[in-house]
Amino acid sequence: MSALRATRRNGERFLFLMLYQRFAGGWLRSLTTTLAMVLVATQLSGCAQLMLQAVSVGAMVSVDRRTAGAQLEDETIQLKAVAALRQALGSSGNFTVTSYNRQVLITGEVPDAASKTLAERVVGQVENVRTVYNELGIENATTLAQRGSDLYLNARVRAAFFDAPGLSSNAFKVVTTRSTVYLMGLVTVRESERAVRVTQQVNGVQRIVKVFELIGEEELAQIGQRGSRSGK
Repeated sequence: MSALRATRRNGERFLFLMLYQRFAGGWLRSLTTTLAMVLVATQLSGCAQLMLQAVSVGAMVSVDRRTAGAQLEDETIQLKAVAALRQALGSSGNFTVTSYNRQVLITGEVPDAASKTLAERVVGQVENVRTVYNELGIENATTLAQRGSDLYLNARVRAAFFDAPGLSSNAFKVVTTRSTVYLMGLVTVRESERAVRVTQQVNGVQRIVKVFELIGEEELAQIGQRGSRSGK
């Protein structure tokens, strides 16, 4: 019975993290994955089902080190960049755009170097973009199975952050493509080093790329004070 309870607790924690990212982080956009999560939820305890309701209502006000304006700007950048890439590349590429504090990460696959260069130029021209990190691979698009594996690996990294003592999981955005994990966020040197160590311990991670915007401990304290005031 104790093993069953532990399994259920782990399942509830995994479901919570997946749902948190679905509503707050925006990376879990696959309809099939969302439906699978709902099916899993029906097998969990009443506590987990109540968690579903709490997450859907409260996730949007979760702690984020970016200002509300910066979060909205990042969402706008992502929408504009994806639209511009679709127009420029058509159906020749498979790509994902992630913006964090106006630093933009492009991941996915394109057929040739010219397409990769074009993608970086197009995204760089989007209004308010500060920096572009072009991590597009010149290769065939990943299969659905590979994308599912990346999705699962991403969730495991997020779960590891959630369980790591002294690490604020909300401070990080995690993107996983072809078993490479990209770490974004407004973090201190101490936090960045801790996040890398935690990620290295997750089985299946082949490469870690840091796309952090480093801040000082004093600035971190100021962000915490700002969050405390907004939560009152």
